[in-house]
Amino acid sequence: MRVGLRAAVVTGATTVLAGSGAGTISWATYRLLMTQAGAARAVIGRDTSKPPEADGVYAPGAQRPEPWRTGVPSDLHLMIFGDSTAAGLGCLSADDVPGVRLARGLAEASGLRVRLSTKAISGATSKGLAGQVDAMFVAGPPPDAAVILVGANDITKKHSIRASARRLASAVARLRAADALVVVGTCPNLGTVTAIQQPLRTVVANWSVRLAKAQTMATTLADGIAVPMGSPLVASEFRAAPEILFATDGFHPSAAGYELAAAQLLPVLIAAVRNRPGLPVAHSET
Repeated sequence: MRVGLRAAVVTGATTVLAGSGAGTISWATYRLLMTQAGAARAVIGRDTSKPPEADGVYAPGAQRPEPWRTGVPSDLHLMIFGDSTAAGLGCLSADDVPGVRLARGLAEASGLRVRLSTKAISGATSKGLAGQVDAMFVAGPPPDAAVILVGANDITKKHSIRASARRLASAVARLRAADALVVVGTCPNLGTVTAIQQPLRTVVANWSVRLAKAQTMATTLADGIAVPMGSPLVASEFRAAPEILFATDGFHPSAAGYELAAAQLLPVLIAAVRNRPGLPVAHSET
């Protein structure tokens, strides 16, 4: 994710000002939101680093993954799509990357050898999902299971909520048509980002909630499984301990933040694999 708040501020200001009949107050509110957006950009900056390389085959009990190549056996192929949170931007170790946490947790819970492949790209919005799915089809057969994390950049770039949800639904439907089970982590609540001041923080929080609801409906209609990454419980934990759960940029999750996110996804993923006809059956709980 990276913050592109100018468009969001312009639209947010329009929304806030719609109920104001005083031109001087309207202009003052607009200027305040623009100032806050600039301050947030200055604090957060733009992270041009790359997440740790995390792909490979994760076996139960193994401390390190086995590099995947043709001929290396695996029981289940897990693929990660989405933005920088899906890729693990901000992680210093591959062990902290959310895809690794999911692959390793799934391997330990099931006794299966899980191959992890990452298609997620930092900065991606829902517009980028089609290209990521295209790349998957070009690279080889579809995965057995897919996890999608996307939405925050749609908020900061103020994409249409309806269009964003529609693009997500299309990606889920294409993966389901290829017989992959799909778990979607919906948009996190950006109201937890303390670098964004009030009242702008309330504006982006409201957009986050609206997008997450639209993503949940779109995912369900496309036969995927939605997991609320911006739920009140998760958001309250980020608000209570931002110095622990956010990385140094104050925007991306830290290792502890990614651990919390993976903890929401992993039980759902394990259950989906266990209940999916035609996939290897998990035999134990974590």
